[in-house]
Amino acid sequence: MTDRAAPATPAHVEPFVRVLGEDEAIRFLLTFGGAELYHATSPKGRSRLAEEFGIERAAAIARAAEHLPRRVPLAKEWIAAVWSNQGLTDAEIARRLHVTDVTVRAWRAKKPWRGLRKAKSADPRQLPLI
Repeated sequence: MTDRAAPATPAHVEPFVRVLGEDEAIRFLLTFGGAELYHATSPKGRSRLAEEFGIERAAAIARAAEHLPRRVPLAKEWIAAVWSNQGLTDAEIARRLHVTDVTVRAWRAKKPWRGLRKAKSADPRQLPLI
């Protein structure tokens, strides 16, 4: 982890982050994102969700997501911001999220991302632009 401020968690992802933590929420979103998922309030251990995260966590996810749509969000832009904050390169983020590096750079250019990445150290031979 770096000393930079973490990107704000979007409201549609927050219940998953609250229950699972940031890294496990990302794993959850990458595993189940984009499809409908039945959240059993009392899972029996037969679902893929219970297999991946355990029965207690599956029940906690169901309680946390009861007012959310059944389709799990992709949240790729937020995941990219988190990974960028952790120091991954645009190319590595693009590979992991199956998007182009151009897409990652476009996401980073948006306001919520500005300031997340530290500026590269200036080359003393380079004249300042401003």
